Parts: sequence; C-alpha cells; structure tokens
Amino acid sequence: MLDNFTSYISSFWIIFSFSFLVALTGAMAPGPLLTYTIIKSVQSGKRGYLMGLWIIIGHAILEMVIIIFLLLGFSFVLQNIVVVRTIGIAGGALLIYFGLSIIRNVHKGNIPTCFLNSVNRPDQELQKWAHSAPKTNKGLDNPIIGGIVVSMSNPYWWVWWATIGFAFMIQFGISFKEWPSLLAFFIGHEAGDLAWYLFVSILSFFGLRYLNKKMYYGILVCCGIFMILFGLYMGISPFLSSPC
Repeated sequence: MLDNFTSYISSFWIIFSFSFLVALTGAMAPGPLLTYTIIKSVQSGKRGYLMGLWIIIGHAILEMVIIIFLLLGFSFVLQNIVVVRTIGIAGGALLIYFGLSIIRNVHKGNIPTCFLNSVNRPDQELQKWAHSAPKTNKGLDNPIIGGIVVSMSNPYWWVWWATIGFAFMIQFGISFKEWPSLLAFFIGHEAGDLAWYLFVSILSFFGLRYLNKKMYYGILVCCGIFMILFGLYMGISPFLSSPC
C-alpha cells in the first residue's frame, strides 16, 4: 500500500517536472501572447503585475479543452506503435528545431528585446513605448478572454499541441484512466506557463528594471539546450520500448 502511494507520488512529480519545463520553454519563445501580456501589464493602471495570471487562466481554459479533445479523438493511437513512433519522431524533431532556432537567433541577435529596460532607459521611455505599441482590440480588454483569443491566433500553438504536446501525452501515458498522470501533466504545464507570464507581467508593470538583454538571452539558451535534449529523448524513446 505504502509502496503504491510512493510510486504514485514519484510518477506525479516526474510528469509534473517535465511538463513544467517543456511548457516553460515554449512559453519563453517570443510570440503574440508575450507581446499581449507585456502591453496589458504596462498599460494597466492598477494591478498590472497580475495580468500574467489572468491571461494564463484564459490560456489554460483553452488548453484544457484541446487536451480533452486529444484524449477523446486520438486515443486509438495508443494501440498503434507505428503511429506512436511517428508522433515521437515528429514531436522530437520539432522540439530540436525550435531549440536550435532559439540558440541561432540568440547568437545572431534576432530575438526582439524592445521590452527590456536597459540601464540608460528610464521608465518614462518604457511607458512611451507601451502606449505607442499597437492597442489591443476592444474585445481583448478582458485578459482572460484575451488569453484565449490570442493563443488561438498563434499558429505555433496549434503546431505545438499537434506534435510536441501530443507526443508528450503519449510518451507518459496521459489518459482519463490514469487521471493522476493527467492531473500532473495539466498542472505542470499550466504552472510553467504561469511562472513565465506572471514573471513577465510583474517586470513589465514595475518598469522591467531587473532583467537585461544578457540575462534574457542566457535563459533562452538554457531552454534551447533543454529543448534539444528532450527532443532527442522523445524521438528515440519510442524505439527503445517494446509494443504493448
């Protein structure tokens, strides 16, 4: 009894940890949701530091729906080793590609850092940038709704779930039957998103004084390396396990 409980706890934290890191890596890639979070946080008159929380709540609602659809509509793949291996290769390859792209863009200085506040850039300039940035649509004034709409508008988000996200679910046996694993996966994933976007909204609201270009690039390189290593694992591991 105690051994089973310990096994469940251990499995929960393994899935939670991997899900958290994979989600954090994806969240840190520049995209429309990042831009939306920064603009809403800086333009907000009160409690802009919480914008990341509300935006990720909307983002999480959408991801809960897509996870349910994946589990309902694609459960048959769990019985087909060819499909499992194909998805593993596709998800792993895409993860490696994104990791290499991040490192390459950091090396070339192609990743936008206009939202970062340098030593010589006063808060007035940051406020000026925020208010000159494109205003969000009136329907996106609510950050929860905005988190849903902006996420859906990002093609990368759909590609991520169709390949990396789905491959992760298959690799760790995520299903309704194994609900502790499903819970660990979902909580870990949303915790990774929340950790980054709440961090960004706090820095945005208070003037982005504590994050410079070198720190941001360093974090991205670390995440890029993790993406490459995890992508290799995801692509190879389906061939190391025997079919059920």
